[in-house]
Amino acid sequence: MNLMPMQNNKLIAQLWMDFINKKDIEGICAVTSDTWKMHGALPDMPEGTEGVRKLFNSFVPTQQNWIIRDIISEADKVVIRAVNYCRQDSFLGIPTNGRLQVFTAMFIHHIKDGRIQETWRNADDLGRLMQVGGKIVQELQEAV
Repeated sequence: MNLMPMQNNKLIAQLWMDFINKKDIEGICAVTSDTWKMHGALPDMPEGTEGVRKLFNSFVPTQQNWIIRDIISEADKVVIRAVNYCRQDSFLGIPTNGRLQVFTAMFIHHIKDGRIQETWRNADDLGRLMQVGGKIVQELQEAV
């Protein structure tokens, strides 16, 4: 079994996270396919680098730092489990009042020919909402 492609895929996925930390959208685009799709992101997001730009411009300004906790590679898929430490003006329309938000997320990347073709995202957005606007979330739960 040739492990080199899996190791290269891990490196590509790590670079993607590093570029996010550096706010290097062009770096992200360099490792992303022209037909890239992200599942679990903005609705009606375009494919490819246009989608990358739309996604990352949607949460500017954001101070964030992703720390990879686990990275697993099998064939053409790489799974990353990471923790994000971030501050931004609002999250899903709720003002954050400068609060630090800490949440976990998992990304599954399908990598082919050295570029990310597809990404699936699953993050603890509810936990994040509780951090920035727990009272609002609690009121919504009580109203249901």
